[in-house]
Amino acid sequence: MSTDTAPRMIIRNVRVFDGLSGKTIDNADVLVEGTHVIAVSTSPIAGDSSDGVVEINGNGKFLMPGLSDAHVHLMGNANNMMEFLQAPTGTLYGNTIAEAKRMLLRGFTTVRDMGGDTAPIKSLIDRGTFEGPRIFPSQAMISQTSGHADFAFVYDTPEEFGGKPSRTEDIHFTRVADGVPRVLAAVREQLRQGASQIKLTLGGGAASMYDPLNTLQYTPEEIRAAVQAATDYGTYVATHVYTPEGIARAIEAGVKSIEHGHLSDEATVKLMGDNGTWLSMQPFAEDDHHYPDPVRSAKNTEICKGTEEVYEWAKKYGVKTAWGTDLLLEPQSAARQSVMAARLGEFYSNVEALKMLTSGNAQLFELAGERNTYRGGKLGVIAEGSWADMILVDGDPTADLSLIADPDTNFNLIVKGGQIIKNTL
Repeated sequence: MSTDTAPRMIIRNVRVFDGLSGKTIDNADVLVEGTHVIAVSTSPIAGDSSDGVVEINGNGKFLMPGLSDAHVHLMGNANNMMEFLQAPTGTLYGNTIAEAKRMLLRGFTTVRDMGGDTAPIKSLIDRGTFEGPRIFPSQAMISQTSGHADFAFVYDTPEEFGGKPSRTEDIHFTRVADGVPRVLAAVREQLRQGASQIKLTLGGGAASMYDPLNTLQYTPEEIRAAVQAATDYGTYVATHVYTPEGIARAIEAGVKSIEHGHLSDEATVKLMGDNGTWLSMQPFAEDDHHYPDPVRSAKNTEICKGTEEVYEWAKKYGVKTAWGTDLLLEPQSAARQSVMAARLGEFYSNVEALKMLTSGNAQLFELAGERNTYRGGKLGVIAEGSWADMILVDGDPTADLSLIADPDTNFNLIVKGGQIIKNTL
């Protein structure tokens, strides 16, 4: 993890929240060598600028792991629907790269992308060409015809009957596949393109035009085929689904992560807990998304109403819960990501929320196994051997979680992989 020539940095005199425990380590020094944390010590760490060490005085401020988001659509977050349908692909990717930098400046050092062609952007960021968070790409969302990720126009002939792929398939945001052979091919296509995990859509959604929320999408055989193909590659399937029937079908087929789940009932949440299935949920408010027609607006309202109850059941039954945003097709609302992170404090204690935003999400990301290209260090923690992804906060988020809603003002220092991204000290 380190070499004799790796650059060294010492962040002195900070209160360290390690992402795992509910306590902070006061008056600590944190030593970074290269891209990793080497030591966290309450005794002064030797080294100064004459030795080529970068020293930062944290002035007793709060140092925490970088934030993470378990459900982003970087390309969808950076572009609106008209751009998706009409803009040159260069515009789409340029907007996405710009949003990746803004997301990093909001303190999000790791994200799991749940639909969009982000593997090339991940490679460029990892190479140092552009700045942005670490990305766990899913590549295209895989959907049945008339499913949640079918963005073809209603008059388009399905590809199964000789039609052409839709525009969103051409830009690798979605992939429509019906039947076991095509589902297998679609999963393997995303893995070939660099997916860390696979995203299937198994039920209706607010953003989609053709599918009521109560619809069941993909047969058990199709879902099991996707799970088998992902498992053979050492990774897992995550599924967009809201309803008890859809969630139960997903769990029975071996799906590891339920994305959303807001319309679940208590028995199904217990089923998640009993099976060790992850609930990757978003604390939606109705105004997080805006829809141009009353049908989709009504679906959005119904989804938001289930949030509080499902969180309570998840705590009751010990469900492994991750946090994400799922903001989509409204670039002007992208900064709401920080507000939604702070909103998690309405359902959990501040410490519980901070742990979910850091080490908790990281546990879900690590299900990608060898498809996790960041397994050379621990994510979501500040500890010996962890990636040096950190935020210095002007204030104490364990006492006031709203501080993370305003990163421009309250984040004095952002470090990713040992590189200083922002420093206003």
